[in-house]
Amino acid sequence: PHEFLYKTVLSGDLKQYYEIDPKNSWIVAAAEKNLPIVVPGWEDSTTGNIFASYVIKNELKASTVKSGIEYMVWLADWYRQNSGGKGVGFFQIGGGIAGDFPICVVPMMYQDLEWHDVPFWSYFCQISDSTTSYGSYSGAVPNEKITWGKLDIHTPKYIVESD
Repeated sequence: PHEFLYKTVLSGDLKQYYEIDPKNSWIVAAAEKNLPIVVPGWEDSTTGNIFASYVIKNELKASTVKSGIEYMVWLADWYRQNSGGKGVGFFQIGGGIAGDFPICVVPMMYQDLEWHDVPFWSYFCQISDSTTSYGSYSGAVPNEKITWGKLDIHTPKYIVESD
C-alpha cells in the first residue's frame, strides 16, 4: 500500500490539502527518497478496511496490493541486494506484525533458505508506544531478538518509547 501513497504524494494532487509544511512530513520525505517500506498486515487498518470494501463491491481485486508472502519475497531480494558494505539498518515503527514480520527476513534466509552469507541487520531502532518486555513475542526487548537470529550480539540497538 505504501507504493500507492508514494504515487499519490509525488503526483502533487494533494498539496492543496497539506496541513503541515511538507518538509516536516515523514511520508513526503520517504516518498521523495523512495524509501523501502514493508507493510505486512495492512489489512488490519482503516485503509485496509476501505480497500476490502472495494473488493467486496467488485471495484478492485485483492491482488492489486501485495500479499504478505509477496512482501517477504520482495524483501529477501531487496535485502540481498542492499546488505553488503555497511549493511542495512532496521527502523521499526510500532510493534506487532509491523516489526516482527520484516525483521524475520534475516533468520528466514539464514535458517530456512540456508544462505549462510546473509549479514545481520546493521542496527535496530524501534519507536513504540508500549513498554517492551522479556518473553513478549512482538514487544520483546532488542537483546531478546538475538536468540531468534534476528539481531547479532554486537548490533547497535535503540528503543524510543513515545506516544
